[in-house]
Amino acid sequence: MLKKAAALFLVCASMATWIGCGSTSSKYLYAAIPASNQIVIFREDPNSGVLTQLAGSPVTAGQAVQALALHPSGKFLYAANSGEGDVSQYNISSSGTLTEVTPRTPVGVSPQLLAMDSAGAFLYVGNSGSFSISVFSISSSTGLLAPVPGSPFPMGVSPINMALSPSGGFLFVTGGGSLGTSGNVQAFSVSQGVPSLVLGSPFSTGTNPYGLAIAPGGSFLYTGNNFDNSISEFTVNVDGSLTQLASSPFGTQYSGPVALQIDKSGKYLYVANQASTNLAGYSIGSDGSLIVLSTSPFGTAANPSTIAIDSAGKYLFVGNQKGPVVQSFSVDSGSGTLTSIASYGVPGTPTSIVAQP
Repeated sequence: MLKKAAALFLVCASMATWIGCGSTSSKYLYAAIPASNQIVIFREDPNSGVLTQLAGSPVTAGQAVQALALHPSGKFLYAANSGEGDVSQYNISSSGTLTEVTPRTPVGVSPQLLAMDSAGAFLYVGNSGSFSISVFSISSSTGLLAPVPGSPFPMGVSPINMALSPSGGFLFVTGGGSLGTSGNVQAFSVSQGVPSLVLGSPFSTGTNPYGLAIAPGGSFLYTGNNFDNSISEFTVNVDGSLTQLASSPFGTQYSGPVALQIDKSGKYLYVANQASTNLAGYSIGSDGSLIVLSTSPFGTAANPSTIAIDSAGKYLFVGNQKGPVVQSFSVDSGSGTLTSIASYGVPGTPTSIVAQP
């Protein structure tokens, strides 16, 4: 009996780095590659942050697959296919592989954004070509989508980015803006998936607010303003309206912020600066204001375009235009410092990365 136990311990110790033992198990990471109409699947080692591409990956997706969303159950993946105006549903096996459920669900013109509430009850699709948001209820058992009454909902502008508050009660959509003209954030209260404009909306922000992130507690919202090279900081009020902080917009010394990611603890904000080829890191104050980390910036492969973080908050992943590659970084929870782990080649620029919960 002791020999068997010892043998099992040795097997676990030698295999933990790729399949895990006890309470440790592998997770999966998915990256949308619109140029090749594919989704790349990686297995994430939860002990090291190392990624391994699955056999059979990448898989064929819809035309110009642009955005991905994972159901909190980890059983379903949704993909917005901007080149054909629909959304694909995939069932996820225990080994991370994808099986598409057909037919695909029609939405608006050029769907490029997806957002889902934390309960996995509703999926929101941002249609940049038809200036609208399509909303669907999600079957908890099958993952199938059903349009909510009134969908799609007109936005008046082409949505650039979109995010839900952690409670799912508010939807925020960035849009508008050109060189010399400010963009804005439209705020909507949400009931049973139906959005209603919040009083005072839209709220002005910087030009071309490509980046958008909401703190885990739901109290603060940030936009990365691509043309202004700045970050706008907002307090989210109880009615979903936004109040810009006195320190906002926060000017940066880096160019082309396009993606924002807040760590799971809500202590740090990371910004992908496409033109500066780096990630900037900031600590988040109790009032939502930002302070540059002393170890920032963190170098990336050329032209970072999208960011994701794993469910444990230990590893951060970046998709880069040049290479093109996906990079993994470890996150120091005490200081916010990022340490590069490795880079992994992909067939084209990743526009969306999601990590299995």
